[in-house]
Amino acid sequence: MTTHTLETAEADLVYDVLGPLPTAGLPPLVMIGQPMAAAGFATLASYFPDRTVVTYDPRGIGRSVRKDGRFDHSPTTQAEDVHALIEALGAGPVDMFASSGGAVTALALVAAHRGDVRTLVAHEPPLIPVVPDAEASERARAAVRDAYQAKGFHAGMAAFIAMTSWEGEYTEAYFAQPAANPAQFGMPTEDDGSRDDPLLSDRSWAVSSYRPDFTALAAAPTRIVIGVGEETGDTFTGRTAVATAELLGQKAAVFPSHHGGFLGGDFGYPGQPEPFSRKLREVLAGND
Repeated sequence: MTTHTLETAEADLVYDVLGPLPTAGLPPLVMIGQPMAAAGFATLASYFPDRTVVTYDPRGIGRSVRKDGRFDHSPTTQAEDVHALIEALGAGPVDMFASSGGAVTALALVAAHRGDVRTLVAHEPPLIPVVPDAEASERARAAVRDAYQAKGFHAGMAAFIAMTSWEGEYTEAYFAQPAANPAQFGMPTEDDGSRDDPLLSDRSWAVSSYRPDFTALAAAPTRIVIGVGEETGDTFTGRTAVATAELLGQKAAVFPSHHGGFLGGDFGYPGQPEPFSRKLREVLAGND
């Protein structure tokens, strides 16, 4: 693995390349997330020893330093960063696996830069505007932010877990529940003092508020596949994935495990990375 820094006017973007450039045969497989950085893809990348895999830290996250004086996270801005990265690789069009907010960035990238991506696998993009209960989803999202602002990381994360594990639309029954207690999830209850987390604050609301340009996506030469975890069920990102696929005129491809099904045991809530990687290979090969 080699690590590089792409210096732009607004950010110094750090990315890792596993394998040779230029590639022989298949194009690079670029893996992106949001707010997850490159480290989250280490296990999944290890199952692609025959591919050159590229991962990066989004601007302002991990090793990538912002120089634009901003703190918000915008999918259109990050799409331009990924476009610059692909140009720096000099090996496009690439294949891309994009997770969560990274899947939103990837959809913005394909809409804006038609020649950058050959096949995009966008796994569970958390897009509020595509679901029928968009207004209630915004209310649920605001409650996570409010809990975080009031009591810090653990309270915010408890509210986030409650939101993302709820099955079905956000009804009044959801909002009538008592506030989630961090102790329920094995977390401390004290305020850690943080208020700048990109997941729990409103700094990434532009990501979940983004509505893809479905006309531009339909016109792009990129083959787009929306993925959903078999364990995700009818929770928020399951519903957004299915709705996004339907708006693209397709059915979501079902992947093993949950929202982070590609994660190993050393990062976050572990999934099933080996079967997940096999499914990803099949989908990239056109067998979805």
